[in-house]
Amino acid sequence: MAVNRDPILKRCRSLQIDPSHLGIFKESKRTPQRSTRKMSDFGLQLREKQRAKFIYGIQEKQFRNTFEKAAKKKGITGENFLIMLEKRLDNVVYRMGLSTTRREARQLVVHSHFLVNGKKVNIPSYQVKPGDVIKVKEKSVSSPKFQEIKEMTVGIPEWLTVDREKLEGTVVADPTREQIDTPIEERLIVEFYSK
Repeated sequence: MAVNRDPILKRCRSLQIDPSHLGIFKESKRTPQRSTRKMSDFGLQLREKQRAKFIYGIQEKQFRNTFEKAAKKKGITGENFLIMLEKRLDNVVYRMGLSTTRREARQLVVHSHFLVNGKKVNIPSYQVKPGDVIKVKEKSVSSPKFQEIKEMTVGIPEWLTVDREKLEGTVVADPTREQIDTPIEERLIVEFYSK
């Protein structure tokens, strides 16, 4: 499995992303360099694609496969695509506040700390469905990491419900575009791939 080892704050600066969208609340000491050159349409589209890949922590091949699946669905391709990214198990774990960052959520999923509807799932790209119950495995509940997570307070999106005491959450419905607060202009990604 390929791992992105870029320094996070440096990458956030170059892609003009607020680190808080990644669950990181540090400020970069450097001021971002403002380019006076106007970016081409292709440059804007490429940057938007890179931003989405970086925020969700996905490599190119998986990102493109997800886009192709979204394009085959009924409805607006860009919205379908963002909704599919939001419904990834690693992202849902992060959104439920059961991890501090998406990277950490991905690692916890891979290490089999979560059950979906009572079954062990260790695939970060697993697509959750309305009605799915995501729960921390019994063995893992007592670990210091999850005890620390239990004490955290986080904002939970409307399409999820969470019981912090039991460390479990339910997917109430599919997210809508309005409920996704990730700063991505999906139409630019659609334009990039439709060339």
